[in-house]
Amino acid sequence: MPRPAPNQSSPREDDYSLKETSPNLGGGRVSRGDKLTTAFDLVEQMHYLYVRVVKAKELPGKESSDSCDPYVEVKAGNFKGSTKHIEKNSNPVWNQVFAFSKDRLQSSFIEVSVKDKDGGKDEIMGAVLFDLNEVPNRVPPDSPLAPQWYRLADRKGGKEKGELMLAVWMGTQADESFTEAWQSDAAGVGAEALAGIRSKVYISPKLWYLRVNVIQAHDLVPSDRTRNEVYVKAALGLVVSKTRFPQARTINPFWNEDLMFVASEPFDEPLVLTVENRVAANKEETLGRFVISLQDVERRLENRSVSAKWYNLEKTSGEQKKEVKFTSRIHLRICLDGGYHVLDEATHFSTDFRPTMKHLWKPTIGVLELGIIDAHDLLLKERKDGRRNTDAYCVAKYGVKWIRTRTIIDSSSPRWNEQYTWEVYDPCTVITVGVFDNSHLQGGDKAAGSKDTIIGKVRIRLSTLETGRIYTHSYPLLFMDSSGLKKMGEIQLSVRFSCSSLLNLLNVYAQPLLPKMHYVQPLSMYQVNSLRHQATKIVSARLGRAEPPLRKEVVEYMLDVGSHMFSMRRTKANYFRIVEVLSGLKIAMKWFNEICLWKNPFTTVLIHILFLLLALFPELILPLVFFYLLVIGIWRYRRRPRHPPHMEVRLSLPDTVVHDELAEEFDSFPTSQQAEIIKLRYDRIRSVASRIQALMGDLATQGERLQALLSWRDPRATALCMIFCFTAGVMFLFIPFRVFLLLAVLYVLRHPRLRHRMPSVPLSFFRRLPARTDCMF
Repeated sequence: MPRPAPNQSSPREDDYSLKETSPNLGGGRVSRGDKLTTAFDLVEQMHYLYVRVVKAKELPGKESSDSCDPYVEVKAGNFKGSTKHIEKNSNPVWNQVFAFSKDRLQSSFIEVSVKDKDGGKDEIMGAVLFDLNEVPNRVPPDSPLAPQWYRLADRKGGKEKGELMLAVWMGTQADESFTEAWQSDAAGVGAEALAGIRSKVYISPKLWYLRVNVIQAHDLVPSDRTRNEVYVKAALGLVVSKTRFPQARTINPFWNEDLMFVASEPFDEPLVLTVENRVAANKEETLGRFVISLQDVERRLENRSVSAKWYNLEKTSGEQKKEVKFTSRIHLRICLDGGYHVLDEATHFSTDFRPTMKHLWKPTIGVLELGIIDAHDLLLKERKDGRRNTDAYCVAKYGVKWIRTRTIIDSSSPRWNEQYTWEVYDPCTVITVGVFDNSHLQGGDKAAGSKDTIIGKVRIRLSTLETGRIYTHSYPLLFMDSSGLKKMGEIQLSVRFSCSSLLNLLNVYAQPLLPKMHYVQPLSMYQVNSLRHQATKIVSARLGRAEPPLRKEVVEYMLDVGSHMFSMRRTKANYFRIVEVLSGLKIAMKWFNEICLWKNPFTTVLIHILFLLLALFPELILPLVFFYLLVIGIWRYRRRPRHPPHMEVRLSLPDTVVHDELAEEFDSFPTSQQAEIIKLRYDRIRSVASRIQALMGDLATQGERLQALLSWRDPRATALCMIFCFTAGVMFLFIPFRVFLLLAVLYVLRHPRLRHRMPSVPLSFFRRLPARTDCMF
């Protein structure tokens, strides 16, 4: 498995590198060292001309009738926008806002005309003309500009009958009217698609783990008593789970098996349990049925016992579904577990670890601010009408909050300049930003059921950011498919992580990563994967019903739905991660071998003297070890990372795989191969290899976390490690090593009653250290 040398850099890798930028944040009023937070201080200001059309009065009617069908047309240079027309109304009310980009205005005047809708040529009823040099500026948080009445005039300046209430001002994208305003950048978009290009905020549904403990059943009445292969089938919506067959084949079977589901509020779908008996191959007999609403299910917050209950099984017979008497019962323990965090992402780059129940949440430790500035050099997509353009928008996810920027029409270098804020509960989380091409603006594409095109995404780990500092970088947008790695463009982001209390922030590093229930009553790996699959389905379905919708392909890409599937490329990458972690041991062994061979006599003599000192004074061993680690951390502080991590091309090995391996990576599961035998073998190999891949990734992660203790990737964690090294070094100057060794052995061999199931502080600290998993794609 060849791999490029670590110190070699090709021009292609340089093109994929992270670039620090210097945008004009906040109109030049904010520096990157500024810790104060103001509205839209992480993006560049975009100036707009706003026109609010409120209403009109006393408009003249047509000659044939006393009424009119008025609408307002706002014209600024080459851009023109209009309100909807109101039929037969001389005093119409519109209350609509128009926003024209100041940079693209090609006129010094703006004309606001009132027209009468007609089947032929619309008649101008009057107009109001404004000189742009005299339009006032408005800067939030100033109150909105009060609209005024203007007398309509004809093109010659003569006064016409009727008045129009308007407000005209110059502002920026920080204006509260900007989000819902008609924008000149989207002048070519139809009225139906206009709502689908505006920026929106989405909230993921509240998810619960539903635990169904199937204990036993009594007095079942199978039609064939010689075949008692009874099992319980539980269904929640489209998700079905079954118990195993009981060991004793009787009419009173015993299972004591947990079935797990993911449920979302509001609980619209009931839980349906069916007791079935397999009487033949592919033939089951229903022995009873029980339905319960999740509203009636007990909610559990901690690892306390939930009372089990007996439920009567209902049985229907015949086509008329006539109810008959039935004495069979089933013993169940059903609860909604609110102490777990429902995983919808991989834990290596999760955006949230909070439990379901809100009163179990810990206080916030800070605020994350993200400025989505612009993108450039986006690849153009060829449409069905032959045009090549890109209608790009961004999606960012952190915690349960999703944001979607407005869609910039027909531009390979879109400028969004939108800023968003999230509350932070845990610094060891990752924010994900994705860029997509909107394929639903044209009627033909929408009718054909086209999907939004993936352009690329960026992950930023919060623990690698210094608090209060503004990071402004241009990130490469990389996308991998069966044809290979592609650079789809670059996106410029600004990020700031603000901390309210440094003490509270450092205290989080000693806390368990996941809520208490994950350790007290842990889930199996199979349950975690199955429940995550259910959670992603629920989230994508719920967000897909919003308006405008976050489509399924967008949500699944942001949640990395297919990241657990086998990939030869990822397997090789994880292998080389392990090799790189173990390279330090190899270097140490090589150095020790050189000491033994006296290649450097001076160094060898020093090592002999040091060994004699440690042999005579063994209590110096641990202090010297901790002080040595302290010195390494101080020495590496000068070369600490200055930029947040990003997708590393060399780490992911995109250039070392062949076409067949890429085709295998992006093949469907189950495979689409035609030969049935090849299909079975192929799927079996991929299923086993995916577990090996996950194991290798976990080993590499643990090793990289060990390296992160002194690498300053997470500056707070390294600082805590150095403080501990200094404290431990000073402490072991006064505590004899023999005493420490005795206490350590006694602690390891302590009685089980003195143990608890929660992870220790050092283990919790270690699990929070950053690895390079979030730098892979």
